Amino acid sequence: MSDEPLISLLIVDDHPVVRDGLRGMFESAPGFRVLGEAANGVEAVSRAEALDPDVILMDLRMPGGGGVDAIRELARRRVRAKVLVLTTYDTDSDTLPAIEAGATGYLLKDAPRDELFTAVRAAADGRTVLSPAVASRLVSAVRTPGSGGNEPLSTREREVLALVARGTSNREIARELFISEATVKTHLTHLYAKLGVNDRAAAVATAYQRGILG
Repeated sequence: MSDEPLISLLIVDDHPVVRDGLRGMFESAPGFRVLGEAANGVEAVSRAEALDPDVILMDLRMPGGGGVDAIRELARRRVRAKVLVLTTYDTDSDTLPAIEAGATGYLLKDAPRDELFTAVRAAADGRTVLSPAVASRLVSAVRTPGSGGNEPLSTREREVLALVARGTSNREIARELFISEATVKTHLTHLYAKLGVNDRAAAVATAYQRGILG
């Protein structure tokens, strides 16, 4: 039996059949525990505060409160849960606002079961998760640089960013580059400022758009 701690989940979707399907899938797999469900964004915020899950699987378009507003509110309230968007939509108008609001990752509902499990584990670890289709959509969606300047990234900042884009955790980056985790965080802070972004997912999307990551 694994000593790994269970990853706790909150499932947010307005369709009961989808919630039931996701609950059944995760409860039948080792390493996961479903704490509860919510049918809209408003309910998701209150349930997240009450249940304190590790990861929230968040649909975007829901009557009674959408996912993007919920993600913003969760960030405002400093809820520790990582939000993994799971939706049928990959349009520019859906993808970028969710990432900008603070989502750790973005997957489409047609993602294979194993890809979804891997994505939840990565999100729980604080790593950015973007399905290939969403990553390419983000590249086209990020049309203009943010208010952060056009100051070039240093060689080490580029190395850190490339590892972030591969879903590498701060600890793994530190080990690979033979630097401390504190130094990794410093590099991230600097490159966020240079790119005009606030988190890992937006940094990766902006870097692809600007050609920093090829």
